[in-house]
Amino acid sequence: MLAIWYTSLLMSSEGLQPQQRAKVQTAIALLEQQGFSREAFVLKRLVSFRSTDSWWNRYVGHRDAYAATNFPFEVITLYPEFFEVPVDDTERAAVLLHEARHLFGEGEEAALQSAWRSKRQLGWTVEKYKQTRVWDATEKLTRAQFPYMFQCGLDGHSDCF
Repeated sequence: MLAIWYTSLLMSSEGLQPQQRAKVQTAIALLEQQGFSREAFVLKRLVSFRSTDSWWNRYVGHRDAYAATNFPFEVITLYPEFFEVPVDDTERAAVLLHEARHLFGEGEEAALQSAWRSKRQLGWTVEKYKQTRVWDATEKLTRAQFPYMFQCGLDGHSDCF
């Protein structure tokens, strides 16, 4: 039954184009270089990347997102925004890091928290990315979910990580 479900997810969606696949591979390589070997292994070896929604994603729906993960089937749909909005490979790697946490069975809150805590290790820093759309959206979501993570610094409102 699981094999039929998995196959139906793949058959009802489209794979990545070669240039999209190259961007994904570069972002995964960056994750690996920055010490996220477990996440990189899963993304590289176990995931089926898709460029359009499967029947399940269409049925369930999703809010604005760069990507969607179908756990436990290890299928990640990468939406056009994943390729268009991030300013570089590091930001795409940050999105994939978040999705990798879903591949391990974590919910949205845990994936968001984990990715935010790991951003410096990834090289995704406020100094370089504070003006980007991906940073802005992620910071707003994280600040709303985890206000305690932004109670540092002299002003008591700065990012603690």
